[in-house]
Amino acid sequence: QVQLVESGGGLVQPGESLRLSCAASGSIFSINAMGWYRQVPGKQRQLVAEITSAGITNYAEPVKGRFTISRDNAKNTVYLQMNSLKPEDTAAYYCNMKVRPSNTTPYGGYSYWGQGTQVTVSS
Repeated sequence: QVQLVESGGGLVQPGESLRLSCAASGSIFSINAMGWYRQVPGKQRQLVAEITSAGITNYAEPVKGRFTISRDNAKNTVYLQMNSLKPEDTAAYYCNMKVRPSNTTPYGGYSYWGQGTQVTVSS
């Protein structure tokens, strides 16, 4: 079994920064892509940023230039540095990882989600 635990959410004022972390534990052979998604009530969960095992990144247009995704493979952890936060960034943020629990798992791995962490940007 694989567990993802997130941390780092909170309440900040516009223009401030936050750093989210998500650590995976359990039966892990390797991790392919890691990503962050966000969701507001009544709307679908949307991709914020993702990073491949090779370190290639992709960002949603609204966060380009303000957010940075990174990963520490030794710690099975993904980070999201969020700068210049805006009220429209307010949402529940979820991490996602494509994990291979063993070397017999298909190369694409299985998708696992964190429990979510709330980010609120308000003056």
